[in-house]
Amino acid sequence: MNSIDFSVILLTIQLALITTLLLLVLGGPIAWWLSRSQNRLKPAVEAITTLPLVLPPTVLGFYFLVVFNPHTPLGSFIVFLTGESLTFSFQGLVVASIIYSMPFMVQPLKIAFDKLDQGILESARVLGANPWVCLYRIVIPSCIRGIVSAMVLTFAHTVGEFGVVLMIGGNIPGKTRVISIAIYEHVETLNYESAHMLALGLIVFSFLTLLVVYAMNREPTVRLT
Repeated sequence: MNSIDFSVILLTIQLALITTLLLLVLGGPIAWWLSRSQNRLKPAVEAITTLPLVLPPTVLGFYFLVVFNPHTPLGSFIVFLTGESLTFSFQGLVVASIIYSMPFMVQPLKIAFDKLDQGILESARVLGANPWVCLYRIVIPSCIRGIVSAMVLTFAHTVGEFGVVLMIGGNIPGKTRVISIAIYEHVETLNYESAHMLALGLIVFSFLTLLVVYAMNREPTVRLT
């Protein structure tokens, strides 16, 4: 019986965790702006943040390679700053995953922020609460279900990425070889037993993820007595 390569699982979890945390920091302000702004650029920003939902991942991966390869001005500048290229590196996977998973963080957060009672925030400001107090005392507690759902969906989506990570990271053991790439390699080498174990694990993980999200967003039933 083939053993599971746990380094692949650990690398995938690491990628998904880093991507989720960074997207929470980056996507939170974007979602808040989209929820509150009436700027004429809002439709364009919404389209850009949602684009990865309809864009083939290979398209994103291709242009990532074009823009960030070491022979371009931006790519060579990154190499000068960091000492390594973003292409075929774990750091490149993180950057690409942030872009590709953006809708799964921004959209649930925006929906949660849309439901937030603006009157509560206005009352808090009138009473002298600064923006940070409003954030930690009002926004986060009121939108916690949406925040958790956004994080769970982003984490799960990053775990299941294939096209983007294959084009950008390739298949470097211990560096860019994540679960989806390992499954692809196992199938190519006719190692169906290992592919089955990893694929079944992803199916169970995906089901549990959706179960948690739907359970958290389930509206309580009101019974008339």
